[in-house]
Amino acid sequence: MIHQQIIRYVAVGLTLNATLYGAYLVLTQSLLGSRSAMTLTYCAGVLIGYLLNREITFRFSGPNGGPLLRYIGSYCVGYAVNLVALWFFVDEVGVAHQIVQAGAILTMPALLFALQKYWVFSDDSDLRPVRSAS
Repeated sequence: MIHQQIIRYVAVGLTLNATLYGAYLVLTQSLLGSRSAMTLTYCAGVLIGYLLNREITFRFSGPNGGPLLRYIGSYCVGYAVNLVALWFFVDEVGVAHQIVQAGAILTMPALLFALQKYWVFSDDSDLRPVRSAS
């Protein structure tokens, strides 16, 4: 089961991230700076990724409320890491933003898969406190 989910996750992720990276490059050519373009493509990717991973990767059929909030939370962490990486490696070290963004796209998936598998799309009953039978 987990092997199939990993394969589906990789397929969804590669397709979505290639599309978003292309959009990022187009946006940074003449319209936006690297941080603004990353923010825009990141937000679009979170929303589209939630729908694709919910339906295709994990085939989750539970309610949307909790999983969507947890998904957004996990990607807020990813966003912060991405933003700090752009600031540090581009502004402080001088690495090209295209390389930094490509590196971020390649390093975050393992963490995000684990968060989605075991926290975002888990059975909501696992997340509720156990109440004693009194």
